[in-house]
Amino acid sequence: MCQLLGMNCNTPTDICFSFAGFQARGGLTDVHRDGWGIAFFEGRGVRLFLDPQASSASPVAELVRSYPIHSLNVIAHIRKATQGVVTLENTHPFQRELWGRYWVFAHNGNLKGFAPELRGDFRPVGQTDSELAFCHLMETLRARFPEGEPPLPVLFAAVREIATQIGASGEFNFLLSNGAFLFAHCASRLAYIVRKAPFASAHLKDQDITVDFSELTTAGDRVAVVATTPLTDNESWITIEPGTLMLFVDGEPVDAGPAGTVAFTGSGPASCG
Repeated sequence: MCQLLGMNCNTPTDICFSFAGFQARGGLTDVHRDGWGIAFFEGRGVRLFLDPQASSASPVAELVRSYPIHSLNVIAHIRKATQGVVTLENTHPFQRELWGRYWVFAHNGNLKGFAPELRGDFRPVGQTDSELAFCHLMETLRARFPEGEPPLPVLFAAVREIATQIGASGEFNFLLSNGAFLFAHCASRLAYIVRKAPFASAHLKDQDITVDFSELTTAGDRVAVVATTPLTDNESWITIEPGTLMLFVDGEPVDAGPAGTVAFTGSGPASCG
C-alpha cells in the first residue's frame, strides 16, 4: 500500500529521523516507486517538495533528509499508483487554499467509481481519485462554512461526515492539515506514537539508524508521529482503529467529539491514486 507519514508538534521540530526510514520504503525496503512528496508548514507558508521518481533514489529526498527543516506540522507520502499516470501533477501531497490558509492532503487507498460533481471552486490538476477527493472535501467545507473556518469541534464533525461519505467508495486513509493541527483518518491501517519526556532512544525498522531523543529535546517537547505502519522497532506504537478520524494538536491527540467513520473491509493490497 502507499505510505503516509505525518508529524504534529508543540514546538518546531525536524523530521529527519522518521523521514530516513520512510524514504527507504520508496523502492528500497518496499515496492512503492511511483513518486513521493513532503510538505512542511512554516507559519502560514508551506515548503512542498514533490518528485515522481522513487524516494530511495531521489536527489530531492536526499536534500530533504539532510536539511533539518523545523516545522509544527508535516505530511509526507510515497505513492504506488492505481489511478493516474506517474507524473508530477499526480504526486502527493496536494495543496489548496481555504479560508486564507494553505491546506495539505495525502491519501492512501483506492476510491472506485468516485465521481462527485464539483462546482468549480476546487478542480483537480491531475487524474487521481486522491486529488479529486481532496477537491471535493475542500469544496464541501467552503460551501458549508462560507464565512470562514468554524470552531475546531465543528470542523472536526464536518470532516468526519465527509470522510464517511467518501469512504463509502473505497479505502480512504488520509492526512490533512492547515498548519495549525493534523487530521488523520484510518480506514484500514494507520498507527501513531507520541514522544515526550522522559525521552529515550529509537531505532528505525527500515534503516539501521538509532537516535537518542533525550540528547535532542527539552522536557516540554512533545511530538506525535503518524505512519501507515510503525517506523521504529523498539517503541510502542498505537494502532488506530479502522473507521476512526483523529485530531492532533500540539503533539498529542485531542478529543473533538464522536470520531467514528467507516472502515474499509475489502480484500487485496491497497494502493493510491
